[in-house]
Amino acid sequence: MDTDPLPAQIGTRLRALRTATGRSLASVAQELGISSSALSQIETGAMKPSVTRLVELVTVLGVPMSAIFDDVGVRAPRPEEGGPQVTEPLAGVLVALGEDAAPAQLEQGVTYRRLSPAPLPGVTWFESTYPPGSSSSADGSMLVHTGYESGHVVSGVLTFEFSEGAVRLGPGGSLSFAAARPHRVVNDSEEVAVALWLTVESVVGGLSGM
Repeated sequence: MDTDPLPAQIGTRLRALRTATGRSLASVAQELGISSSALSQIETGAMKPSVTRLVELVTVLGVPMSAIFDDVGVRAPRPEEGGPQVTEPLAGVLVALGEDAAPAQLEQGVTYRRLSPAPLPGVTWFESTYPPGSSSSADGSMLVHTGYESGHVVSGVLTFEFSEGAVRLGPGGSLSFAAARPHRVVNDSEEVAVALWLTVESVVGGLSGM
């Protein structure tokens, strides 16, 4: 994990999510297989988690990835949840002007930024940026979580590693898969890579081929 400061709101949000679920620092740390001190440093913003660790955290807490950005216990999005630059010019229509919200800064310089004006129940739409040589986990561990993911590479080249093999995509390439399938994202190129992601927490009846 990096020791450069994590944006304070992300660490604070993680702590709020943990306390809201009634979990103690020690119990969550034990389930994650890390020390209470390490988890405390993540919550205070003193340490940046990897993408894999962040996903493990929200999985243990039983909340979607979008929960690290906002409160998501609502039936419908509200403009006040999206930040000061989100307005509602028409009833039920939320509009964001500019990129007001700072992205979540993770290990190895990886960033996540929500793209929807306000949180959408059951769905997370975000942009991920991977600097050259970065990955979703420095130690090679793979992500496993609930729902389905669909990614679209905007720029650069990303390699998506699975237990059965790997898929390498450049600008315009896309893929979809069940998030329960172990996976890892790697940028082994010399250019920054940017991808857009849509994560659906649950799909009634499943998706064909997944």
